[in-house]
Amino acid sequence: MQTLAEITKQLEGQLEGHLRWLIGPRDPFLGEGKHKLAQQYICDELGQWGEVTGQRFVQKAPLASNRHYVNWQLMCEGRNPSLAPIVVGAHYDTVPGSPGADDNASGVAVMLALAALLSHSEGQPKRSVYLVAFDLEEYGLVGSRHFAAEWRAQNKPLHLMLSLEMLGYFSNEPDSQRYPLDVLSRFYPSVGNFVALVGNAATIPKMMTIKRHMKRANMPCQWLPVVNRGQQIPRVRDSDHSPFWDLGYPAVMVTDTANLRSPHYHQASDTLETLDIPVMANLTLGLFASLCQM
Repeated sequence: MQTLAEITKQLEGQLEGHLRWLIGPRDPFLGEGKHKLAQQYICDELGQWGEVTGQRFVQKAPLASNRHYVNWQLMCEGRNPSLAPIVVGAHYDTVPGSPGADDNASGVAVMLALAALLSHSEGQPKRSVYLVAFDLEEYGLVGSRHFAAEWRAQNKPLHLMLSLEMLGYFSNEPDSQRYPLDVLSRFYPSVGNFVALVGNAATIPKMMTIKRHMKRANMPCQWLPVVNRGQQIPRVRDSDHSPFWDLGYPAVMVTDTANLRSPHYHQASDTLETLDIPVMANLTLGLFASLCQM
């Protein structure tokens, strides 16, 4: 039987492998080749663990040229499939000119690692978990809006949505963490070595559960509840959880806080070398434990 240290080391290798395949300019227009390669890689990796379905959609905005895009989806069946499921999503596109290591190859890599963990019989979660790779996040959360709208149109229940948004940049330097409101700096750490959870009011007990499991995985964690769908703090709406908030679902953004911490946000310097893979492994184990017991 593997020790925790052995499991963590193996997980680090898996995360690095995913990152090396994914990192590169993945803008669907100016980096179309790498975007398509990443798209295929995600489909193939999820396909190891079950049937992958594609939610295809057309974006009619001027830049999108009426082209087809796709959200990939894998369902990991829970021990009690009658319970409302969990959706875990991460976007795979980038802004033009950025290799997108942290934004958001890191989130996709963690999602792919979770797929492997959840698909082993000993890792089966209590609830079914849908793992979803969203397209066109950088163009206005387009993929997640399509997914959330279809989920609502089918009147499906949802226990929780988790948006994995930038999960690789951590710093132990003093004053390395900033906040969207100055007042928050009175209550939260000034050192950017933690993962942040940002959720609507319905998710408060769930965020407390995730924080507890993160602590057991040696992953510092802070959580912030918001009201009115985060309208008073627009910065907290900048990821794929927002469409779920807007449709009344419980949703949490899991993040390293992006440009409130990282100097590489949306830059050409957002490379593999800036990521802390051992910390990402601890974070993944914390999320896995949370998903199994929710």
